[in-house]
Amino acid sequence: MTRWWPLLLMPALLAALHLLLPAAPLIELQRGDPGLATLLLTEIRLPRTLLALGYGAVIGMTGAALQALFANPLASPDITGSSSGAALGAVLGGYWFGIVNPLALAGWGAGGAAVALLALLLLAGRRAEGATMLLAGLAIALAAGAATSLMLALAPSPFAFYDAFDWLMGSFVDRSLPQTAAALVPATLACAFLARHARALDLMALGDDVAASTGFAPRRITVQVVVLSAIAVGTCVSVCGAIGFVGLLAPFVARRITRGHPGRALLPAAVIGATLMILADLALRLGPPGRAIPVGVLTTVAGTPLFLWIVVTMRRGVTS
Repeated sequence: MTRWWPLLLMPALLAALHLLLPAAPLIELQRGDPGLATLLLTEIRLPRTLLALGYGAVIGMTGAALQALFANPLASPDITGSSSGAALGAVLGGYWFGIVNPLALAGWGAGGAAVALLALLLLAGRRAEGATMLLAGLAIALAAGAATSLMLALAPSPFAFYDAFDWLMGSFVDRSLPQTAAALVPATLACAFLARHARALDLMALGDDVAASTGFAPRRITVQVVVLSAIAVGTCVSVCGAIGFVGLLAPFVARRITRGHPGRALLPAAVIGATLMILADLALRLGPPGRAIPVGVLTTVAGTPLFLWIVVTMRRGVTS
């Protein structure tokens, strides 16, 4: 803990900047209408800041947990298909069954993520090699993505696809405080329980027999990690859409901070994920005005080279 705790200062500082910048509109409103300035700060900027901070922490921690569980550096929420499954669940709930309550919609997202992770376990298993994991995860993600597009195209509302475009690409814009609570309260609780499995995940990396000999039940822990990760990812995706590669990059950095201990990497990965996500959204907010680029586009562009590097590194390790 003493080695990485200063990292906590970074997301806190960025969150303050994210809330206050750009400062010119706030200063102008404060001079003319202080009540409107407060409304801008609490009703528009605060949900966006909290969601960027919380979503980043969630996919950072769940990415580290899934990578520890599957013993594979590619097992992030987006690569395993859990994000795509959550998006499919949210689309089914929102556009086909008319779910409007944010908490109920978050439940649909969590259910979709759980189905995707269980499908990955059935297709690839927990100790699958890199190629098998990658192919199984991509197959699930592609199938869920295609099903999501089909559900939107056939939805009762003819404008469903256009209405969901920004959300599908990942965005924190125009989210309310109730939506923020619906996403982050269940996700925070799930991550708190997930963090309690840090030692078990460290031991399971040495083998299920080692974990069992110390009193842990690997099968039960596997189910709990899958369910908790599904709840955390699904609730956030249902509100903000699927945002890729932060759940791959944050655990990658965290494992180096913790010297390769997958369980100990959970909390540092959450801090790094929050930092990366809020930094990405802050960069978009301070960019050229009038160009609403979803944050998921930026994280994907930044994360693709890392993903390719990991795949090449794994391939070299297999062939050498």
